[in-house]
Amino acid sequence: MLFKRYAWPIIFSLCLILFTVYFMLDTFVIPKSLATVPEDSNIEAVNKIEKPKNVIIEDNLYKDENVTITLKEYREYNSNIYVAEIELLEPLLLKSAFAKSTYGHNIKENTSEIAKANDAIFAVNGDFYGTRKSRYVIRNGIHYRDIGANGYEDLVVYKNGSYSTIIENTVTGPELIENGANHLWSFGPTLVRDGVVSVSEDDTTGIAIKNPRTAIGFADPAHLYFVVADGRTRISEGLTFFELASFMKKIGAVSLSYNLDGGGSSTMYFNGRIINNPSANGSDIVERSVSDIVYIGY
Repeated sequence: MLFKRYAWPIIFSLCLILFTVYFMLDTFVIPKSLATVPEDSNIEAVNKIEKPKNVIIEDNLYKDENVTITLKEYREYNSNIYVAEIELLEPLLLKSAFAKSTYGHNIKENTSEIAKANDAIFAVNGDFYGTRKSRYVIRNGIHYRDIGANGYEDLVVYKNGSYSTIIENTVTGPELIENGANHLWSFGPTLVRDGVVSVSEDDTTGIAIKNPRTAIGFADPAHLYFVVADGRTRISEGLTFFELASFMKKIGAVSLSYNLDGGGSSTMYFNGRIINNPSANGSDIVERSVSDIVYIGY
């Protein structure tokens, strides 16, 4: 009788544990290739861009006929913040790349490894699309995933360099491609829009609290900012969403700014070296492997 009385609760509990373990492994560990990455849809147009002849490379500067990248470091909000200000005359030189050149689930490499494999001049981590099975994915003009999540706001950058945000499920991926979408990043939130901070100072819960951060911002289509903030260490606390938004506005990314994946993923790469101090393992300075990067390169 005792066995019959307790057998089903025990079996149910074991099944629940097994399901939870499988769900966690499937979500964060088990790699799955979902599609072969086709050749960049912009390859012909990029190949027509005149390769740089006069290149200036310094510790905090890269400059050629098409791109100027200037790095600066700030100390604000008890945090170390790294800024790349980019003047980009050829918008198609803003690119994205997947870990191991594979679109899939839980396929990961360090930001610096992906950057080196793609000859990136500059790179930051992307939106870590590979840990999710929904939310849109468009990269380099190629549409990979059109499973939307209601209410989520994505950043879209078009082939002509213009940009906007869209709400998933109010427009489809094919429609975005038809309208000239080149990249779509689905993380968020939007930080600044038309000079106005878009997040609340009172939001200090969940992922809005102080954390390492990565963000992309625009002053205009040819004038970009990438920001990475260190966090979760005794030296650098990290930024809240409101602090990050306020900082983006301060440096001039006032047209539109958008939050990318942060935490241990937050990494800035420039001319073959890691610029910030990624904190994937708490106080240890080490990169977290990610599924994708945003980069500048030919």
